[in-house]
Amino acid sequence: MTPSRQALRQRITHGPTFWFGGAQDALSALLVDQSDFDGVFSTGFGISASLLGQPDMELYTLSENVATVNRMVNAVRKPVFADADTGYGNVLNVGRTVREFEKAGVAALSLEDQVSPKRCPAAATQSIVVSMEAAVARIKAAVDARQDSDLLIVARTDAMDAGEALERAARYAEAGADLIQPISRTFSSYEQLVQLREVCGRRLSLQLMAGTWMTSLSRAQIEQVAAFATYPIASLLSIVQAVRGNLQELARRRSGDFDGLPFEQTTMAAFKDIIGWHALEERQAHYEVGGSH
Repeated sequence: MTPSRQALRQRITHGPTFWFGGAQDALSALLVDQSDFDGVFSTGFGISASLLGQPDMELYTLSENVATVNRMVNAVRKPVFADADTGYGNVLNVGRTVREFEKAGVAALSLEDQVSPKRCPAAATQSIVVSMEAAVARIKAAVDARQDSDLLIVARTDAMDAGEALERAARYAEAGADLIQPISRTFSSYEQLVQLREVCGRRLSLQLMAGTWMTSLSRAQIEQVAAFATYPIASLLSIVQAVRGNLQELARRRSGDFDGLPFEQTTMAAFKDIIGWHALEERQAHYEVGGSH
């Protein structure tokens, strides 16, 4: 039982929406932690790209995902919401997945009903889901596996048909899911999100991405239906755009001139503040020179 999990559980029923910034490694998690977001979301899409340089097709393993998320948890103070993909196998694997993420210190995790290996709907043309019975079994196994009842289980349905998604959401809620997460392509209006919440009896977890219809949602609409609102890949795509732009310009110049780059660089002094350089120097000096006790 941790304070961050307790606080998050208390908030999901009637409290204000919890806003997450997406991160794919410890540094991006640290930047989210130092922003005005409420918490950090570990994006599997971003972890696959950052760790392997490959698409989110469940190529990275459970242990690689957990290790990355654990480094995020250790780097930040705010709650971490983990992308646990499909649970990495059958119901026994799902149970282990939940326990491993719980030990890593996350406050919430999401599980999908896609087949394994999955295909991220942000990039794939279609999503293939397991049977409803198999998906419900995943959620039951996840709920039973957690040691801390405050750990939140978010059930995501990738069903493309809206009617099927509504039925699945209701079944997942009955199985013990704390929140329901739809994918954007299944629904097309705020009114359908309201219907989804009413049918399943749970507040929603929404992932907000450029290029989807959800960009039309107002803050008031999001906060009416969602307990979690996440920008999963905004930091990842921002980083890629900035790095590519500056590298292309520097490669063109091939000189010592850094003025007027497409994207301004963070100064070394500011970067050292971000990563806590001075605090570690002070701690090292305290022990090495026999500082005050």
